[in-house]
Amino acid sequence: MTTYSGTKEFEGATFIRSSFRGATLRFSDVTGVTMRSVDVDGLDIDSHDLFFGSLFVNGVDVVPLVDAELNRQFPGRELQKAKTPEGLRDGWAAVQTAWSQTVEGTGLELVDAHVEDEWSLAQTLRHLVLATDAWLRGAILRIEQPFHEIGQIFTGAGEMGFDVSIFRSDPPTFEEILAVRAERQQLVTDFLTQVTPEQLAEEREDPWGGDWCPTVGDCLRVILEEEWAHLRYIRRDLAQVRADRGVTR
Repeated sequence: MTTYSGTKEFEGATFIRSSFRGATLRFSDVTGVTMRSVDVDGLDIDSHDLFFGSLFVNGVDVVPLVDAELNRQFPGRELQKAKTPEGLRDGWAAVQTAWSQTVEGTGLELVDAHVEDEWSLAQTLRHLVLATDAWLRGAILRIEQPFHEIGQIFTGAGEMGFDVSIFRSDPPTFEEILAVRAERQQLVTDFLTQVTPEQLAEEREDPWGGDWCPTVGDCLRVILEEEWAHLRYIRRDLAQVRADRGVTR
Protein backbone atom coordinates (compact mmCIF):
# COMPACT_ATOMS: atom_id res chain seq x y z
CA MET A 1 0.00 0.00 0.00
CA THR A 2 1.12 3.56 -0.70
CA THR A 3 2.31 5.64 2.27
CA TYR A 4 2.07 9.43 2.30
CA SER A 5 4.24 11.17 4.91
CA GLY A 6 4.63 14.88 5.62
CA THR A 7 2.45 15.83 2.67
CA LYS A 8 0.01 18.73 2.38
CA GLU A 9 -1.17 17.83 -1.11
CA PHE A 10 -4.60 16.79 0.15
CA GLU A 11 -5.42 20.06 1.95
CA GLY A 12 -8.66 21.44 0.55
CA ALA A 13 -9.08 18.44 -1.75
CA THR A 14 -12.44 16.93 -2.64
CA PHE A 15 -12.86 13.16 -2.93
CA ILE A 16 -15.96 11.86 -4.73
CA ARG A 17 -16.89 8.18 -4.87
CA SER A 18 -13.42 7.33 -3.54
CA SER A 19 -12.54 4.39 -1.30
CA PHE A 20 -10.48 4.77 1.86
CA ARG A 21 -11.40 1.29 3.06
CA GLY A 22 -8.73 0.01 5.44
CA ALA A 23 -6.70 3.25 5.28
CA THR A 24 -4.71 4.39 8.34
CA LEU A 25 -4.04 7.99 9.37
CA ARG A 26 -1.44 8.67 12.07
CA PHE A 27 -0.19 12.01 13.42
CA SER A 28 -2.24 13.72 10.71
CA ASP A 29 -4.36 16.88 10.73
CA VAL A 30 -8.01 16.25 9.85
CA THR A 31 -9.27 19.54 11.30
CA GLY A 32 -12.31 20.81 9.41
CA VAL A 33 -12.72 17.69 7.29
CA THR A 34 -16.30 17.38 6.03
CA MET A 35 -17.81 14.01 5.12
CA ARG A 36 -21.26 13.67 3.58
CA SER A 37 -23.18 10.53 2.59
CA VAL A 38 -20.24 8.34 3.58
CA ASP A 39 -20.07 4.72 4.71
CA VAL A 40 -18.48 4.66 8.18
CA ASP A 41 -19.12 1.13 9.42
CA GLY A 42 -16.13 0.24 11.61
CA LEU A 43 -14.62 3.75 11.46
CA ASP A 44 -12.23 3.98 14.42
CA ILE A 45 -11.12 7.44 15.60
CA ASP A 46 -8.75 7.91 18.50
CA SER A 47 -7.62 11.45 19.29
CA HIS A 48 -6.05 12.70 22.51
CA ASP A 49 -7.00 16.23 21.42
CA LEU A 50 -10.65 15.33 20.82
CA PHE A 51 -11.76 17.10 23.98
CA PHE A 52 -10.29 20.44 22.92
CA GLY A 53 -12.64 20.81 19.96
CA SER A 54 -15.79 19.41 18.43
CA LEU A 55 -16.75 16.37 16.37
CA PHE A 56 -20.14 16.42 14.70
CA VAL A 57 -21.86 13.20 13.70
CA ASN A 58 -25.22 13.66 12.00
CA GLY A 59 -25.41 17.18 13.39
CA VAL A 60 -24.60 16.18 16.99
CA ASP A 61 -21.39 17.19 18.74
CA VAL A 62 -20.38 13.83 20.20
CA VAL A 63 -17.37 15.09 22.18
CA PRO A 64 -19.32 15.64 25.44
CA LEU A 65 -20.91 12.20 25.01
CA VAL A 66 -17.53 10.52 24.55
CA ASP A 67 -16.11 12.40 27.54
CA ALA A 68 -19.02 11.32 29.75
CA GLU A 69 -18.73 7.69 28.63
CA LEU A 70 -15.01 7.59 29.35
CA ASN A 71 -15.67 9.04 32.80
CA ARG A 72 -18.16 6.20 33.33
CA GLN A 73 -15.66 3.58 32.19
CA PHE A 74 -12.81 5.08 34.22
CA PRO A 75 -14.13 6.24 37.63
CA GLY A 76 -12.18 9.27 38.83
CA ARG A 77 -11.14 10.36 35.33
CA GLU A 78 -13.29 13.49 35.62
CA LEU A 79 -10.94 14.69 38.37
CA GLN A 80 -8.17 15.26 35.83
CA LYS A 81 -9.78 18.70 35.48
CA ALA A 82 -9.80 19.40 39.23
CA LYS A 83 -8.83 22.89 40.35
CA THR A 84 -8.24 22.27 44.07
CA PRO A 85 -5.48 20.39 45.91
CA GLU A 86 -8.08 18.00 47.31
CA GLY A 87 -9.52 17.26 43.88
CA LEU A 88 -6.11 16.69 42.36
CA ARG A 89 -5.11 14.38 45.21
CA ASP A 90 -8.29 12.34 44.76
CA GLY A 91 -7.76 12.24 41.00
CA TRP A 92 -4.19 11.03 41.41
CA ALA A 93 -5.26 8.32 43.87
CA ALA A 94 -7.96 7.12 41.47
CA VAL A 95 -5.71 6.82 38.45
CA GLN A 96 -2.96 5.11 40.43
CA THR A 97 -5.44 2.53 41.69
CA ALA A 98 -6.55 1.92 38.11
CA TRP A 99 -2.95 1.56 36.95
CA SER A 100 -2.16 -0.89 39.76
CA GLN A 101 -5.04 -3.08 38.62
CA THR A 102 -3.77 -3.07 35.05
CA VAL A 103 -0.12 -3.77 35.87
CA GLU A 104 -0.90 -6.46 38.43
CA GLY A 105 -3.44 -8.04 36.09
CA THR A 106 -1.00 -8.37 33.19
CA GLY A 107 1.13 -11.49 32.90
CA LEU A 108 4.86 -11.04 32.38
CA GLU A 109 4.57 -12.64 28.96
CA LEU A 110 2.53 -9.64 27.80
CA VAL A 111 4.50 -6.68 29.19
CA ASP A 112 6.48 -6.29 25.96
CA ALA A 113 3.66 -7.28 23.62
CA HIS A 114 2.10 -4.57 21.49
CA VAL A 115 -0.18 -4.02 18.54
CA GLU A 116 1.29 -2.54 15.38
CA ASP A 117 2.70 0.99 15.77
CA GLU A 118 1.67 1.23 19.44
CA TRP A 119 3.64 1.02 22.69
CA SER A 120 3.78 -2.04 24.93
CA LEU A 121 2.96 -1.88 28.63
CA ALA A 122 6.68 -1.58 29.42
CA GLN A 123 7.12 1.29 26.97
CA THR A 124 3.97 3.01 28.22
CA LEU A 125 5.22 2.97 31.82
CA ARG A 126 8.53 4.39 30.62
CA HIS A 127 6.66 7.19 28.85
CA LEU A 128 4.77 8.01 32.05
CA VAL A 129 8.14 8.31 33.79
CA LEU A 130 9.06 10.81 31.09
CA ALA A 131 5.79 12.72 31.52
CA THR A 132 6.31 13.00 35.28
CA ASP A 133 9.88 14.13 34.75
CA ALA A 134 8.84 16.79 32.23
CA TRP A 135 5.89 18.28 34.10
CA LEU A 136 6.82 17.77 37.76
CA ARG A 137 10.61 17.63 37.94
CA GLY A 138 11.13 19.94 34.95
CA ALA A 139 8.28 22.42 34.82
CA ILE A 140 7.15 22.59 38.45
CA LEU A 141 10.38 21.89 40.36
CA ARG A 142 12.61 23.50 37.69
CA ILE A 143 15.27 20.82 37.79
CA GLU A 144 17.71 21.62 34.99
CA GLN A 145 17.98 18.07 33.62
CA PRO A 146 14.89 16.32 34.96
CA PHE A 147 14.80 13.19 32.81
CA HIS A 148 15.60 9.64 33.81
CA GLU A 149 17.53 7.71 31.19
CA ILE A 150 14.85 5.01 30.81
CA GLY A 151 12.17 7.49 29.78
CA GLN A 152 10.29 6.69 26.55
CA ILE A 153 10.45 9.77 24.35
CA PHE A 154 7.61 10.59 21.97
CA THR A 155 7.78 10.44 18.17
CA GLY A 156 9.28 13.53 16.58
CA ALA A 157 11.12 14.79 19.68
CA GLY A 158 14.44 14.77 17.84
CA GLU A 159 13.01 16.82 14.99
CA MET A 160 11.84 19.37 17.58
CA GLY A 161 15.46 19.87 18.61
CA PHE A 162 15.21 17.84 21.82
CA ASP A 163 18.39 16.06 22.89
CA VAL A 164 17.36 12.41 22.82
CA SER A 165 20.89 11.20 23.57
CA ILE A 166 20.15 11.38 27.31
CA PHE A 167 17.96 8.28 26.99
CA ARG A 168 19.26 4.73 26.98
CA SER A 169 19.24 2.83 23.71
CA ASP A 170 19.12 -0.58 25.41
CA PRO A 171 15.72 -1.50 26.88
CA PRO A 172 15.65 -1.72 30.68
CA THR A 173 14.26 -4.75 32.47
CA PHE A 174 10.64 -4.64 33.56
CA GLU A 175 11.76 -4.75 37.19
CA GLU A 176 13.84 -1.61 36.63
CA ILE A 177 10.93 0.10 34.92
CA LEU A 178 8.62 -0.69 37.83
CA ALA A 179 11.16 0.63 40.33
CA VAL A 180 11.67 3.96 38.57
CA ARG A 181 7.94 4.27 37.92
CA ALA A 182 7.24 3.78 41.64
CA GLU A 183 9.76 6.48 42.51
CA ARG A 184 8.08 8.94 40.15
CA GLN A 185 4.62 8.06 41.43
CA GLN A 186 5.78 8.76 44.97
CA LEU A 187 7.18 12.14 43.90
CA VAL A 188 3.76 13.17 42.63
CA THR A 189 2.05 11.84 45.74
CA ASP A 190 4.45 13.72 48.02
CA PHE A 191 4.06 16.97 46.09
CA LEU A 192 0.26 16.75 46.11
CA THR A 193 0.27 16.07 49.83
CA GLN A 194 1.67 19.52 50.59
CA VAL A 195 0.64 21.69 47.61
CA THR A 196 -1.47 24.77 48.40
CA PRO A 197 -4.03 26.67 46.31
CA GLU A 198 -1.54 29.54 46.09
CA GLN A 199 1.12 27.25 44.65
CA LEU A 200 -1.32 25.85 42.09
CA ALA A 201 -1.71 29.37 40.70
CA GLU A 202 2.03 29.98 40.22
CA GLU A 203 3.18 30.22 36.61
CA ARG A 204 5.76 27.95 35.04
CA GLU A 205 7.35 27.45 31.61
CA ASP A 206 6.36 24.80 29.08
CA PRO A 207 8.96 22.01 29.53
CA TRP A 208 8.86 21.31 25.80
CA GLY A 209 9.73 24.88 24.85
CA GLY A 210 6.30 26.03 23.69
CA ASP A 211 4.86 29.50 24.22
CA TRP A 212 2.31 28.26 26.78
CA CYS A 213 2.86 29.48 30.34
CA PRO A 214 1.07 26.85 32.43
CA THR A 215 0.38 27.18 36.10
CA VAL A 216 1.51 24.55 38.57
CA GLY A 217 -2.09 23.32 38.56
CA ASP A 218 -2.01 23.05 34.76
CA CYS A 219 1.16 20.96 34.93
CA LEU A 220 -0.44 18.57 37.41
CA ARG A 221 -3.53 18.29 35.22
CA VAL A 222 -1.31 17.40 32.25
CA ILE A 223 0.19 14.58 34.33
CA LEU A 224 -3.29 13.32 35.15
CA GLU A 225 -4.38 13.56 31.51
CA GLU A 226 -1.31 11.58 30.44
CA GLU A 227 -2.00 8.92 33.07
CA TRP A 228 -5.65 8.43 32.07
CA ALA A 229 -5.03 8.62 28.32
CA HIS A 230 -2.25 6.03 28.34
CA LEU A 231 -4.21 3.79 30.67
CA ARG A 232 -7.00 3.75 28.10
CA TYR A 233 -4.57 3.08 25.26
CA ILE A 234 -2.84 0.17 26.96
CA ARG A 235 -6.07 -1.46 28.13
CA ARG A 236 -7.37 -1.21 24.57
CA ASP A 237 -4.17 -2.72 23.15
CA LEU A 238 -3.82 -5.46 25.77
CA ALA A 239 -7.38 -6.54 25.04
CA GLN A 240 -6.46 -6.86 21.36
CA VAL A 241 -3.24 -8.75 22.14
CA ARG A 242 -5.09 -11.16 24.43
CA ALA A 243 -7.77 -11.73 21.81
CA ASP A 244 -5.14 -12.40 19.14
CA ARG A 245 -3.30 -14.85 21.40
CA GLY A 246 -6.35 -16.42 22.93
CA VAL A 247 -5.26 -15.67 26.51
CA THR A 248 -7.38 -14.41 29.40
CA ARG A 249 -4.73 -12.69 31.55
